[in-house]
Amino acid sequence: MADSDAAPGRETRDRFRRFVSISTRWADNDVYGHVNNVTYYSYFDTAVNQNLVEHGALDVTRSAEIGVVVETMCRFFKPVAFPDPLEVGLRVARLGRSSIRYEIGIFRGGDDEAAAAGHFVHVYVRRSDFQVVPVPEAVRRAVAGLIVPE
Repeated sequence: MADSDAAPGRETRDRFRRFVSISTRWADNDVYGHVNNVTYYSYFDTAVNQNLVEHGALDVTRSAEIGVVVETMCRFFKPVAFPDPLEVGLRVARLGRSSIRYEIGIFRGGDDEAAAAGHFVHVYVRRSDFQVVPVPEAVRRAVAGLIVPE
């Protein structure tokens, strides 16, 4: 599906550089029978950090520098529910001195249009004292392929 065919504001699969598979869980559904809105932020966090772990850029218990979330936003287009398999699309909209802005799409397995989309900003700090530091080189290498031109 071409971008022009998508619903206004809806992200399409072709705009993302990498996908991380996530399984919905029984507990993700709320009383209305779909994944609760707050759970999408967990999917964002999981996909971003899984990408870093898989590229050897993050050891969740020992890395001296860590990314902390300072901003996140999500728009919802259509519901997902357990047991839907999800694919989380990642791209980097901005790689700064000490921060990274990820843009994220949540796709029900195989769908071309996102069920939800948003952004997630990491600022890098020293784990020991939470002082802001430059984005580590290993992280820069891990996200290099996710950067989209402005």
